[in-house]
Amino acid sequence: MPQGADLFTPDRRAASFISSRSAGPNGLAPGAAFGQPWPMSDLTAFLGVEASLTGRRWTGPAPATERLAEAMVQATRLPLPLCRILAARGVAAEDAAAFLAPQLRELLPDPRGLRDMEQAAARFLLALDRRERIAIFADYDVDGGSSAALLMTWLRAMGHDASLYIPDRIDEGYGPNVPAMQALAREHTLIVCVDCGTLSHEPVAAARPADVVILDHHLAGETLPEALAVVNPNRQDEDGSLAHLCAASVVFLMLVEANRQLRVAGRQGPDLMGMLDLVALATVADVAPLLGVNRAFVRQGLKVMARRERPGLRALADVSRMDSAPTAYALGFLLGPRVNAGGRIGQADLGARLLATADPVEAGALAQRLDELNSARREITERVREEALAQAEARGVDGPLVWAAGEGWHPGVVGIVAARLKEATGRPAVVIGLEGGEGKGSGRSVAGVDLGAAVQRVAAEGLLLKGGGHKMAAGLTVARERLEEAMARLSALLARQGGESAAPRDLRIDSLVMADACGLSLVEQIEQAGPFGAAAPAPRFAIPAVPVSARRIGDKHLRLTLRTPGAGLEAVAFGAFDTPLGPALEAAGHRPFHLAGRLEINTWGGRSKVQLRLDDAAPAS
Repeated sequence: MPQGADLFTPDRRAASFISSRSAGPNGLAPGAAFGQPWPMSDLTAFLGVEASLTGRRWTGPAPATERLAEAMVQATRLPLPLCRILAARGVAAEDAAAFLAPQLRELLPDPRGLRDMEQAAARFLLALDRRERIAIFADYDVDGGSSAALLMTWLRAMGHDASLYIPDRIDEGYGPNVPAMQALAREHTLIVCVDCGTLSHEPVAAARPADVVILDHHLAGETLPEALAVVNPNRQDEDGSLAHLCAASVVFLMLVEANRQLRVAGRQGPDLMGMLDLVALATVADVAPLLGVNRAFVRQGLKVMARRERPGLRALADVSRMDSAPTAYALGFLLGPRVNAGGRIGQADLGARLLATADPVEAGALAQRLDELNSARREITERVREEALAQAEARGVDGPLVWAAGEGWHPGVVGIVAARLKEATGRPAVVIGLEGGEGKGSGRSVAGVDLGAAVQRVAAEGLLLKGGGHKMAAGLTVARERLEEAMARLSALLARQGGESAAPRDLRIDSLVMADACGLSLVEQIEQAGPFGAAAPAPRFAIPAVPVSARRIGDKHLRLTLRTPGAGLEAVAFGAFDTPLGPALEAAGHRPFHLAGRLEINTWGGRSKVQLRLDDAAPAS
């Protein structure tokens, strides 16, 4: 049996702890979560936690999941903790090996399965062969910047350059606009719109006589702009099988098709595998689900990024003080926000220029500037977050939509604040900054609720000036006098999708583990099932009845030391003092608590150790 495989099999300490409480209010069966049947999570709270420090009920995995995991151990000889994760992901025993080592060549879809793909690649190659002037019009976020950088990197490898145009978030807003497209058309014969353009009928028409190719993933309307090609897995005439791709993945597939067409002509295209670092960054930062080919993109992209060959990402990792191999967490919380910072509160094209540059000196200067902007962005975000949360709570957070709108809230941070409200309430959230007669806002959704479609519907009904997006995120512009009416209509549409059925008080626990079992080998086994992110969250573990002592880190964070013999485990709770966790645990006084969170490897100064990123806690008495 592999090392660590017995960490979750029955042992006396675990069985003693659980069996001693099995007759109590928690309803646990003897030996539960350590190789014996799970507690009936549909009837009783996990570890008896009906109301944690954050007011949530803890729920555990179903008994059927445990039975599948135990059967998988017998069939595969994989460790039980890993099998529990695979079973929860719906992975069958016969598919476990392929899931743990996804091969891009097996998962990569045929680019020609997307409509207009062959035309888009052919026109792109024609512009290359004719040495035409090419313009890339990109969105100002990570996905747009990565998409633009992919095209620019490919073209540079073929000895050609392209002009980059990224609209100003405040002055121009999202997507192509008529003046910009007209100006580009005067100087270029091909305009490639990436991560935008699917709903831009008038701006695309204004670009004549230049040809326009659109590579996007946002939800399309019933009609498409009159572009030469619109490649978008979320077109209404697509089958939806690739709807989970971000724009950078669509661009990557177009380059795959371009290389194929070159091979047919007896020519060689650039190496695409070395560009997967950009696809991985965009996939994680755009919160695309880490399933299927997306998971393979990120797995391979992290390996490419670890080679530190792209000057922009190398410089960004350095200013982010990353001293270990990149992870999905680093992409989403260290690198992504810095790339976004330029588009949010600074110069819109800084992120794309950083990702595309081949000059290490330029990369260092751009990374430093983006790091500075990100620090400023954090301060603005915190102020808006506090005001938005107070407003949302006063309005009520139990409906299908949580929303807030404020005078002068910076349009560059409303999306981040919407994500914070979503995380705090478990509901789809929209945050709007008001200025003059309009409000510009962003929304973030929860699993199973298509926010982009609902926003697009409200826009089509005339209650929004414009709006669109995809399932998990959307943007909108609304007239001030129609704000309440538009949000009421959006709320009603989300209610039809089940937006009110979310259970924000429930915290899902994947497994129980004793503190002294949380070693590096266990976390390394768990990470085989990664990377973790949207639609594939990192497993959450509960550590039962452990005495803790706490110390504050800065103003809002908390570090816990677990006072258990043989356990070298610490826990960290970021933003703890924005919740009831901070005050309660700071005053713990070595009292025992049940802890819930995600195990991770923390590397500092060349040394690695396991820590628990705390999500919640409950008194163990």
